[in-house]
Amino acid sequence: MILNLKSVFLEENSKKDFECSLSMSDIDIGGVFPFVSPVMVKGEAVNKAGLVDIYFDVTFTYNRPCDRCYKEVSRVLNYQFSHRLVVSLEGDDNDDYIETPDFTLDVDELIRSDIILNLPVKYLCNEDCRGICPKCGKDLNEGDCNCSDKEIDPRLEALKELLK
Repeated sequence: MILNLKSVFLEENSKKDFECSLSMSDIDIGGVFPFVSPVMVKGEAVNKAGLVDIYFDVTFTYNRPCDRCYKEVSRVLNYQFSHRLVVSLEGDDNDDYIETPDFTLDVDELIRSDIILNLPVKYLCNEDCRGICPKCGKDLNEGDCNCSDKEIDPRLEALKELLK
């Protein structure tokens, strides 16, 4: 969605509300397409004292396997974002502002990048997930397995001989 913000930039204390939905189902994250519902967006662009800020909330269902036990986990995630908008920038190295030289903003692209940058790096079914046994593959959240945890890493076997 292209948002025309000319009236907001030119009139102090003005505001423009917007709502949209955005499909991100084509985005692959680690071999998984986790966006199972459209991203619902509700926001506003506000001119306060000549400075234009854009605020928006996003809500979506995120479905991905747990990074430890591989069970499918579906959660409704909600994020809030804000950015300062300017008509033109002086210099190239200013990441604090978004340039809108023709008073328009591609909201879809901004939303996509904000969401992807804020997704959890480690996605777990719960904080104390025990994962799976590296030997037999049993889900340790369902109970212990019969594998021996007394085995020594073969690379350290020579050190064991020194202790005898």
